[in-house]
Amino acid sequence: MSRLPFYLIVVLLLVTGIGMSLHRHVQFEVPWTPGEQRQVWEIEAQVNFVADGGPAKVEMALPSTQQGFRLQDEHTASPGYGLSFIEENGTRRALWSTREATGSQQLYYSARMQVTPRAQASRVPPPSPADDTVWERPYDTAASQVIERAWSRSADAFTFARELIRDFSDERQGENARLLLTQFDRVPLMVRLLNQAGVAARAVSGLELDHGRRRQTLTSWIQVYDGDEQAIFNPHSGQQGRPDNLLLWESAGQSVLEVQGGTNSGVTFSMLSRTQPAEALVRERITETSDTLLNFSIHSLPLEEQALFQTILLIPIGALVVVLLRVLVGIKTSGTFMPVLIALAFIQTTLATGLIGFLLVVAVGLVIRNYLSYLNLLLVARVTAVIITVIAIISLFSVLSYRMGLNAGLTITFFPMIILSWTIERMSILWEEEGPKEVLIQGGGSLVTAVLAYLAMNNPWIRHITFNFLGVQLILMALILMLGNYTGYRLLELRRFKPVTED
Repeated sequence: MSRLPFYLIVVLLLVTGIGMSLHRHVQFEVPWTPGEQRQVWEIEAQVNFVADGGPAKVEMALPSTQQGFRLQDEHTASPGYGLSFIEENGTRRALWSTREATGSQQLYYSARMQVTPRAQASRVPPPSPADDTVWERPYDTAASQVIERAWSRSADAFTFARELIRDFSDERQGENARLLLTQFDRVPLMVRLLNQAGVAARAVSGLELDHGRRRQTLTSWIQVYDGDEQAIFNPHSGQQGRPDNLLLWESAGQSVLEVQGGTNSGVTFSMLSRTQPAEALVRERITETSDTLLNFSIHSLPLEEQALFQTILLIPIGALVVVLLRVLVGIKTSGTFMPVLIALAFIQTTLATGLIGFLLVVAVGLVIRNYLSYLNLLLVARVTAVIITVIAIISLFSVLSYRMGLNAGLTITFFPMIILSWTIERMSILWEEEGPKEVLIQGGGSLVTAVLAYLAMNNPWIRHITFNFLGVQLILMALILMLGNYTGYRLLELRRFKPVTED
């Protein structure tokens, strides 16, 4: 029979599992390792103005997700004001309104921006260059000569913008540039000259982030377009490129703040930099996003079910350890997956307490089971008696440990009682049929397997991966299927060939 369908299933599981995991890492930035931290900026904008005593309306530009920064959440504090958010052409603005406002007014807006290289800005349409720029004399001649001089030393829109801005710097400032600066502000002047030359450009406002700063104001920058590409320029030095700590607050060339019904308006900013666990930030993003086939997440469940699944999703890891040890190494165990359940109990009890409790329960249970064998009971009745015995043993040990002040002994109740009962029954029958040596071999193998499964399942990295990347379950399935196809020698069987090597 052809094995092609089997290999196709294995490859499909591997590809699907790896694809789902990579999608969650790239799309939702779920970290590969536990304990990763992310930098988050907490920014507060305070709007101040003096109201005239009648209706007032305040409109302010808001930041949005952009290159290097992702908007995590935002809040406002504006008692007595109505608030609405306006989104248009990739920009966002807040609109506060009230029927009556008198005297000094303060409105607050706060945002949390996560620093991430994967964040991308929503597209803002480039401005159309103004063809009807009109200058008064003698500024028209000065503007034409400045544009002509920069144009001759440039090759495209970006190099032209850089040369034009540098002509207004202190080192290269000529008579024409000085004349224009006496009449016009620098940034609107640069944008006007660029538009006259047919280069799409606009003035944008950005906030330079610096930890612990208060009462900061926005700075103006020049955004230049060359086809589908765009670049940010420093209006004083002509340096191209956006600094890493620059957060664009208004990127559509509009006003940052507009106040109707008030005077002496202004906005200042305070900021703090914090580090937060990456998992917490990812959990916020995932809960805000609707589940899809690729975004299938345990995080969408209530916390109680999340805690339950965090343990359940570790079982395939323990099962893989059992398969490796039994198929490749050849270790014998009492029961196929009994070590996995014992390893789960070790996670609850800690390894040392779990080993002692397991050995005590099994040892005492074997003694009592040995007595029950003389009664010639039926199998169901005998196993039921063993179950009741195991419950009594666990209860007795719990009470004694509590009386002795050993609270760790109370965790022995996490052991699976039915599994322990069947383990005692199987070991007792094995003792009668094969002798104590085989009991020690299988019992010791079960303990070794349970300990190794516990170490694998309790590893912080494995716990993080299995809980946050459900595609790992498909990868584990593919690995187990491949191991199930193994028909070679087990490592412990190679001892049979030791005499050959001696000869």
